[in-house]
Amino acid sequence: MNADEFFQSRQDNWKALSALADKANHSLGRMSPKEIAELGRLYRAATSDLAIAQRDFPRHRVTLYLNQLVGQAHGVVYRGEPLALRRLVEYATQGFPRIYREMLPFTLVAALLFFATALIAGVVTAANPATSRWLLPASVQQLIPVMEQKDLWTHIPVEQRPFASSFIMTNNIQVSIMAFGGGLLAGAGTVFEMLYNGLVTGGVVGLTFYYGVGFELLTFMIGHGVIELSVIMMAGGAGLMMGWSILHPGLLRRRDALTRAARKSVALLAGCIPLLMVAGTIEGFISPSETIPWPIHWAIGIISGILLYSYLLLAGREKKEARFG
Repeated sequence: MNADEFFQSRQDNWKALSALADKANHSLGRMSPKEIAELGRLYRAATSDLAIAQRDFPRHRVTLYLNQLVGQAHGVVYRGEPLALRRLVEYATQGFPRIYREMLPFTLVAALLFFATALIAGVVTAANPATSRWLLPASVQQLIPVMEQKDLWTHIPVEQRPFASSFIMTNNIQVSIMAFGGGLLAGAGTVFEMLYNGLVTGGVVGLTFYYGVGFELLTFMIGHGVIELSVIMMAGGAGLMMGWSILHPGLLRRRDALTRAARKSVALLAGCIPLLMVAGTIEGFISPSETIPWPIHWAIGIISGILLYSYLLLAGREKKEARFG
């Protein structure tokens, strides 16, 4: 197909996109939901056409025209609007869980990297704690004397728990951002973060089981850990998706593919922050409490997990998605 044939086969869609973009610029509020959906569909088709034109007809006038059209439509589709409560509610009830499900394959890969490494490290250190000298960082080895005394380092005085909760939230957000940002290194940074955190987590759990305080550590972790680890897996999945877009951009330019993946990843990460705040609050105030019986700690973790994944997997489903998703 030459450039003229390409233009003839696509011009109706491009003209329709131009007309809808002009209408949106002047009277977006008067557009029907069907017109807005059509605008989005035509814009996505035009970006794909632009990628083909840049590849096959880089200096032809049809490519210049398409570039201008996509630029015009992009300004309409992604222009900033005042933040409204309705949009926040729609994002929380529909947008965030839908993005999570769309990125689920990458999240599962991140989880596999983390938990497989944690399992191996846990088995190795539980069987032979001496391996921790070369397997785990020095900060973890400093905890071994505490474990030898059949004790843990998780006791937080009541008066310090508000500060501890704030510190924990900040630390978890930083870990998530590191896992997410590692995707810019073609996913290598994200893979490292998943493997390293899995190694440390599994190694520490293995050591506590060797010294007879493993159940106590799991009891401390379970209340906040389900939400916390789930969010870190999401951030890792977002990073892996960005890395995949760099390695396999498809018909798009790498920059465009990365931009598209980053937009979805940032939208997912924004929804992770409130979840990390919930996990940090539990970890700072409930998890270190010795007055709460262990079954309550475990119940909090299990119930929070059921609620979280019911929300992520079921919220915002359309009829078609519910049938085939």
